[in-house]
Amino acid sequence: MIKILATAFIVIYFSAIGIGKAHAKEFVIGYLEGDWSFQEGWGEHPGDMKNLKEYSPHRPIDGARVGLRDAQFLGRSMKITYTLEKRFGKTPDDLFSEIQDLYSKLGVRVFVADIPAQILAEVGKKIEGMEILLFNISAYEDNLRGKLCSRNIMHILPSYSMLTDSLAQYLLHKKWTKVLVLEGQQKEDKGMVNAFIRSADRFRIEIVESRQFHLSQDPRKRNINRPEQLTRRKSRVEQITRGKTDAYDVIFVADHHGEFSHSIPYRSVLARPVIGSEGLSAKAWHWSYLRHGAPQVSSRFEKQNMRRMQDNDWAGMVAIKAISEAVLRTKSENIIDIRKYLLKQDLKLDGFKRGGYSFRLWNNQLRQRILLATSNWTIAVPPLKPFLHEKNDLDTLGYDEPENQCKF
Repeated sequence: MIKILATAFIVIYFSAIGIGKAHAKEFVIGYLEGDWSFQEGWGEHPGDMKNLKEYSPHRPIDGARVGLRDAQFLGRSMKITYTLEKRFGKTPDDLFSEIQDLYSKLGVRVFVADIPAQILAEVGKKIEGMEILLFNISAYEDNLRGKLCSRNIMHILPSYSMLTDSLAQYLLHKKWTKVLVLEGQQKEDKGMVNAFIRSADRFRIEIVESRQFHLSQDPRKRNINRPEQLTRRKSRVEQITRGKTDAYDVIFVADHHGEFSHSIPYRSVLARPVIGSEGLSAKAWHWSYLRHGAPQVSSRFEKQNMRRMQDNDWAGMVAIKAISEAVLRTKSENIIDIRKYLLKQDLKLDGFKRGGYSFRLWNNQLRQRILLATSNWTIAVPPLKPFLHEKNDLDTLGYDEPENQCKF
């Protein structure tokens, strides 16, 4: 009797400490980080502000790790343990080499991609024909979902056009239909402006003028920031925002890296709201959203990383969630089965911002709601009710199927 009890105790004990998990399969997810050094020093705020945690540069692997912890719960039923294998590469060739290495040695078929747009497009070309999926969590550029698209790349992060369509819907809703556009000097700023021009045309918003902002203390460049009729004595913000009383209803600022946009609100000649990179901004994620499980997600992320979750952190978390749910639902680790599941149009992927999301068949973009937020509050969550779609209201944001330029 004592031997039986002792044997039972040993079985229970070793099961409790996890010996039974020794035979769990390991599902490796690749994490590819590109070279973001070109952004160093951009968006630094003056004085002590640049030393605050929320202004420090962070890569979204923090978000992917939060998603990885959640994935372990989904993996238990299939006795799968998820692990993240991080690799770094400066060039498309470097990153492709890392993909091949993980593919051949560890059998990795799915990768989270924290890679700048131009390099990601080249990597997409190199992996054509391979049984591989990359999940884009850092590049907003529309051409990655258009002429430079790849059937091997799934886009978790919203595109510029999705963000600007959200803003345009809100402008039309508020009847703020005349917009002054201020454009920075970076390539990403141009991408934002091009997207907003398309959105304005789509929702019949009038762009009264587009002016470039040159961040410089060089007195020889002062004239660049002002219309020719203005005097040199005016400050640059006053120069670039001057106009007749009814000239514009709102100022759209395209400053992706935060170099000058913080200086626009309350300094414009006309008392007008600012949107875009400052003021009311379109976000994939914002800490102030308080519904649909969002506070719990934000809280867990902050406790783990001592900072607030940003857009690409959210995308990293959702990318891991999409992968782990696909494995669970298909009961398969086969990449063909995973891709087929993710492209089901009745997919309900939870993004913690209302509703279940699916991927667009025509460009692999994740449909989703966008948060319009100030520095400390979420004002609206487009698509707004008046903007209906014949199939899916989420397709009022970004390139719809009839506009599609992506050819897989």
